[in-house]
Amino acid sequence: MPANLTPQYHAAEQVFREAKTTEEKIAGLEEMLRLIPKHKGSEKLQADLKRRLSKLRHEEQKTAGGKRAGHRIPRQGAGQVPLVGAPNVGKSALLCALTQARSEVAPYPMTTFTPTPGMMPFEDVQIQLIDLPPLLADHVESWVFELIRPADLLLLLVDLTAVDPLQQVDGVCEQLAGKRIAVYGAPACGGTGNGPEGIGEAPPGGVAKPTLLVGTKLDGAKADDNADFLREYYAGRFPFVAVTIADAPTLESFRRTVFTALRVLRVYTKAPGRKEERGVPYVLPQGSTVWEVANLVHKEVAASLKYARIWGARAYDGQRVTRDYVVQDGDLIELHVGGA
Repeated sequence: MPANLTPQYHAAEQVFREAKTTEEKIAGLEEMLRLIPKHKGSEKLQADLKRRLSKLRHEEQKTAGGKRAGHRIPRQGAGQVPLVGAPNVGKSALLCALTQARSEVAPYPMTTFTPTPGMMPFEDVQIQLIDLPPLLADHVESWVFELIRPADLLLLLVDLTAVDPLQQVDGVCEQLAGKRIAVYGAPACGGTGNGPEGIGEAPPGGVAKPTLLVGTKLDGAKADDNADFLREYYAGRFPFVAVTIADAPTLESFRRTVFTALRVLRVYTKAPGRKEERGVPYVLPQGSTVWEVANLVHKEVAASLKYARIWGARAYDGQRVTRDYVVQDGDLIELHVGGA
């Protein structure tokens, strides 16, 4: 079975080939692993990438003596989502409002110097948010961009009470572009704007990241006017959503928007003959198949998979489907192997 590698995977591979430092090579391999199609035809390539990644991480630990380990955030949950923006846009306050993390919050800029991860709950999954130092025109540590490169989604924050919010957004985009990180509108989310669908074009040797434009401090002076302006100005480029940490319904709506923008789905499994129960879901990219679900359960299950039965919105209860059936968010799947 061919690997059927995507243009996005080849772009990430080019980044890896041009990488100069061990940290850049690690980031390139992580992006390749994230983008590689997950099916039987790519299993050998996946194993090779994991082997090379493990070797590089071991080399990094030996040469750096663990000094830079704190700047690498292991991926957790349904997606890894950094918060990027200019100074004092409210990244730390939003992280604290959405997660159990504790990032320093103050009414003056430059309070964040190290990455702070936190897990944001949404229904029955968790999404990993990462508060990063602000992107400044004069200096940004290189490790900040290395945390951005493998991300699944970027939240580009803008202060709705700022005198010139456009300058904030354009300044961050310029900083990212200077490091060969292109940003494009995350797939349009209901009620958040008109961001273009599809995949953005990566610059030569760079990456393209889906991005959601987030207006903060919605309860501040002139925030409504700036929100309306930004929504209209960036229509067709970025989906836009406005939040305030003082309003719980706004934050709950924001959680759903982030989950939707990640373009993932939740699938539940049960053993044949067991009653219908939905426990902890498996999280996969939209467009995944029954075989890919089985591969997450166990490689031996995937290797001996014969068929599956589905309970979901697009199937009648217990409908028999093949291994190539495309699953939907919320499906319950009963995997049948061997002669079962």
